[in-house]
Amino acid sequence: LADDTDANSNGSSGNESNGPESRGASQRSSHSSSSGNGKDSALLETTESSKSTNSQSPSPPSSSIAYSLLSASSEQDNPSTSGCSSEQSARARTQKELMTALRELKLRLPPERRGKGRSGTLATLQYALACVKQVQANQEYYQQWSLEEGEPCAMDMSTYTLEELEHITSEYTLRNQDTFSVAVSFLTGCIVYISEQAGVLLRCKRDVFRGARFSELLAPQDVGVFYGSTAPSRLPTWGAGTSAGSGTKDFTQEKSVFCRIRGGPDRDSGPRYQPFRLTPYVTKIRVSEGAAAQPCCLLIAERIHSGYEAPRIPPDKRIFTTRHTPSCLFQDVDERAAPLLGYLPQDLLGAPVLLFLHPEDRPLMLAIHKKILQLAGQPFDHSPIRFCARNGEYVTMDTSWAGFVHPWSRKVAFVLGRHKVRTAPLNEDVFTPPAPSPALSLDSDIQELSEQIHRLLLQPVHSP
Repeated sequence: LADDTDANSNGSSGNESNGPESRGASQRSSHSSSSGNGKDSALLETTESSKSTNSQSPSPPSSSIAYSLLSASSEQDNPSTSGCSSEQSARARTQKELMTALRELKLRLPPERRGKGRSGTLATLQYALACVKQVQANQEYYQQWSLEEGEPCAMDMSTYTLEELEHITSEYTLRNQDTFSVAVSFLTGCIVYISEQAGVLLRCKRDVFRGARFSELLAPQDVGVFYGSTAPSRLPTWGAGTSAGSGTKDFTQEKSVFCRIRGGPDRDSGPRYQPFRLTPYVTKIRVSEGAAAQPCCLLIAERIHSGYEAPRIPPDKRIFTTRHTPSCLFQDVDERAAPLLGYLPQDLLGAPVLLFLHPEDRPLMLAIHKKILQLAGQPFDHSPIRFCARNGEYVTMDTSWAGFVHPWSRKVAFVLGRHKVRTAPLNEDVFTPPAPSPALSLDSDIQELSEQIHRLLLQPVHSP
């Protein structure tokens, strides 16, 4: 257990257990951590699980893994000078507390991350480690305001009371029943205001949010994305785009961030995260009469629905674009892909393109890149390709491709793809977590094909 935690904490010390069980766990955890890429998609999670179960070293039960940590801690807490009986008693007590803590942690694990046996214990510890990093990041993030007070965005802001804020934001939240507004203090990270629609959309009482840290409501893998998109100096001020006559705001010029927010528990699977598009602004809010105004991040949150469910995206509008490197790694994903595939943009960035394609369609990518080279990057249409959505089912897409040729090196710098969904998945809710089952993995075929494409694009491009 200790070695599993160390292997997934990127260099933190603590390899104190030296028994054979600990060494076996260390080998397996190292193998598992090298195979995963931290994405919150079913494909990548099942990849980690399958590679872990295929390890050659024996797989002890979770209690044996926990016992390795117990042995290390009890040796430090109970020196050899104490009696044998006291050591055994302390060890049994520590083991009981450890297993109780593990059971409690597993109850708080998101349903899509749950597993059985050792994989479940490892997933629980990885999730707990992510939460610890999230808390540490909170303390660093909310110091940004004091460091950036001199920035222009902090100098010219209107101050609102909670009543004024509710009146102003209701103009937007009442217009769209899938939208709510929330204000988060830059000084504490706590929610100072949230609209009534939040309780309906997230299926919990409004009082649950008061005083809570907003980042604790986010899926751990989305916290870093949220922080990176809401630095105070980069946000527009609330009211900057408001027309004095109509009082309407133009959202098209604002940059949104996509995050999953934890809602109320389901009957069977516990808490479930729902995808939202967050549009952030910076403003000042006076919580009570006589209180000092505090800088806040005001978020307009709009829930994202599957593009195949009502209100459906029209078939002729089911289009999105992608950009990937010569190594076939996603470099940019159009936000329009979220309701069509079920992935948020950050789920795909840096992931192998071939991993998400149907195994029978992967060889087509080699032919596509050969044609990109032959046409010197000029756009062309290609036959349909099947892409795996987040719910584990495939959508069929008509694709068009083009390459950007660097003017100096005459090599393809990146590849652009335009995709139009032709056939929707059988399960139209693309955001549904897939049932645990053997799925795609980063096998040798994908790596070999990616290397072939990369070597191909190292060649200089000649005019067609």
